[in-house]
Amino acid sequence: MARRIMVMRNAREVLVIGGSRYFGKRLITRLLAAGDRVTVLNRGSSAPSPGVDHLVADRNDEKSLTAALGSRTFDVVVDQVCYTPRQAEIARRVFTGRTRRYVMTSTVEVYEYEDSIALVRESDVDPLDVAVELELPWNDAEFLDTHYGEGKRQAEAVFAAAPAFPYTAVRVAHVLGGDDDFTGRIAHYADRIRTGEPIAVPMVNHPATYIHVEEIADFLHWAVGQDFTGPVNAASHGPLTTEELCAEIAAHILDGRTVFQQVEVGEVSPFAFTRSYGMDNSRATRLGFRFTHARQWLPKAVAETLGKDGG
Repeated sequence: MARRIMVMRNAREVLVIGGSRYFGKRLITRLLAAGDRVTVLNRGSSAPSPGVDHLVADRNDEKSLTAALGSRTFDVVVDQVCYTPRQAEIARRVFTGRTRRYVMTSTVEVYEYEDSIALVRESDVDPLDVAVELELPWNDAEFLDTHYGEGKRQAEAVFAAAPAFPYTAVRVAHVLGGDDDFTGRIAHYADRIRTGEPIAVPMVNHPATYIHVEEIADFLHWAVGQDFTGPVNAASHGPLTTEELCAEIAAHILDGRTVFQQVEVGEVSPFAFTRSYGMDNSRATRLGFRFTHARQWLPKAVAETLGKDGG
């Protein structure tokens, strides 16, 4: 009888910066289940998951961050909360020589200037072509909120400018699903469908790509074990329209009426877009990750977020 030989890998030392909620906590669960030694670093406002080491530091304060880390090194760092080029500058200085790989969670919003009918590829926003403006008021919460995509673009650019710093930027599509979805976007639609209030959409409403909360956790966990660098798009197959989202929500709550109101100017509903936010996921597919189709998991995502009673 042939003997089955099992090859065991050594446990990795993984640091997660942030990761206290939504797909970050799901990533930590996956890392622990795989036998990795996980350390979480945050400001101490959120307790870490059981089974992880906990470091407390302000990632915006280089001295605080350096002191908290001490002499520790890591196989991989997953940065869930890098929003600005200033934060990226600090992280690059502190973690150079401390990690073999740096995984930054980025966003589809980096493509906010690349309006295109076709799905955007990673090369459509090359971080090496992005100007870094450290003097902008990145510490101002209102400025950062309105410049979210630009902050992520410039943070990527800081990491890309150091060829000896092995990083990847995971450009995450809009995330749906889970009973802990804190955004309130699906609830926004459910409330209006239930009451018959109009849902504001632009005159030309573009579809977008999405990813389920469990799938992006799977993707990040997979990315931790890879060695590719540079930007990579993470999105399920198949874009979704606002109409498709609302139809699934309406089917779940069973009572209500969907009314769309086109507006030429002014604020529109979440997941209603004046430009395309569709991402091409072929790079990740070629690298070996297998995405699901958004229409397959959409009913589950709506049910998870709204609950059995429709939220």
